Amino acid sequence: MSEQFRDVSPEDADLQPIIDGLFGEYAARYGDYFSKDAEVELTQWYLAPQGLLIVLERDGEIIATGAYKPFDERTAEIKRIWTNKALRQQGLAASVVQELERRAVLAGYSQIYLTTGFRQPEAVRLYISQGYQPQFDLDRDPEEYSQPPFDGRLRFTKTLVREAFSKTA
Repeated sequence: MSEQFRDVSPEDADLQPIIDGLFGEYAARYGDYFSKDAEVELTQWYLAPQGLLIVLERDGEIIATGAYKPFDERTAEIKRIWTNKALRQQGLAASVVQELERRAVLAGYSQIYLTTGFRQPEAVRLYISQGYQPQFDLDRDPEEYSQPPFDGRLRFTKTLVREAFSKTA
């Protein structure tokens, strides 16, 4: 069993069913909650040198994905973390996040920013386990973040330390 990361274009045909499935999962959890202020995404956000979209493949099959795009000059924003449903709870998403961080450092970023939805406790656990700092109160009922003045997004930040990646870079 061989696993490897591969850079892909957001327009890669192999990726489309996965992205459609990811958005289907969002729709199942949130309905049209986020549709009112949905961001129109641009392909170039996820292209080098400022962005990146990767897949983790096992024996040629895509089993996990992740991306980052520029948030500001020194901050990358992580997006599109996905793991094949049958393979969840095996650390694959953590591996994707770690690879994205490593690559963000190589691209010159020193910070990571990300959001997840208020109905994704598994994502909250993932990011906390990877050293991300929640920018919200973990003791609040996450559903409260779906009501004004909140927008349903749970924000996280992390400072990237170049030295932490020097052995693998």
